[in-house]
Amino acid sequence: MDAKSLNLWKQQLGTVPASVWRNTTLETLILADNGLTELSDGIGALTRLRTLDLGHNQLADLPESLGQLAGLTDYLYLHDNKLTALRESLFGSLPKLRYLNVSDNQLTHLPESIGALRSLEEFRADGNLLDTLPDSFGQLARLHELHARNNRFHELPDALRGLPRLSYLDLRGNPFTKLPDLRPQFPFHSRSHPRCLREKANVGVASLRVAAGALLLNSFNQTARSAVIL
Repeated sequence: MDAKSLNLWKQQLGTVPASVWRNTTLETLILADNGLTELSDGIGALTRLRTLDLGHNQLADLPESLGQLAGLTDYLYLHDNKLTALRESLFGSLPKLRYLNVSDNQLTHLPESIGALRSLEEFRADGNLLDTLPDSFGQLARLHELHARNNRFHELPDALRGLPRLSYLDLRGNPFTKLPDLRPQFPFHSRSHPRCLREKANVGVASLRVAAGALLLNSFNQTARSAVIL
């Protein structure tokens, strides 16, 4: 077994053996699909971790020590748990993290400390209860991909305006009440301006191509469909 990698996916652990926390050479730790309901503070000893997968468990809270893993550079998976909030201290010491997935939890807000993730390139938060983003989100200058489908956004969060590298934004399944005007904030190509706006019945759908990627929005209201044809 590679001493730097430990894969315990779907081992029906229930709890993590204490011996795992003593393996301080670990760089990759997979604990997904184990029915975990809590996580020991001992995880803070794994300071060399670059990838941590805690997805598909039953975690309702995360230990304070998780925020001490400053070596996390590659992936942090927290998706498909029962998290209703994230500690303010969680992201303050993770400036090198490039990928974060908190999808399919019950999060109503994100901590201001998320702005400290200066290296973050991809963020996934689908299937939560978010209706806004903290102002600090606008500090994620390297973010180029954001997935936030099936939340509770009624309007485009102000924190998204002006993110210099954002090229893919997916907000489908949110209850938008109007089509946001994104042209002043996103660098459309000269050929990418809308040519036609159609109004139809049923659930709202819109698709806008943005620079090197795409913006996807739908469910603007329950009575009209708006489709921007590029």
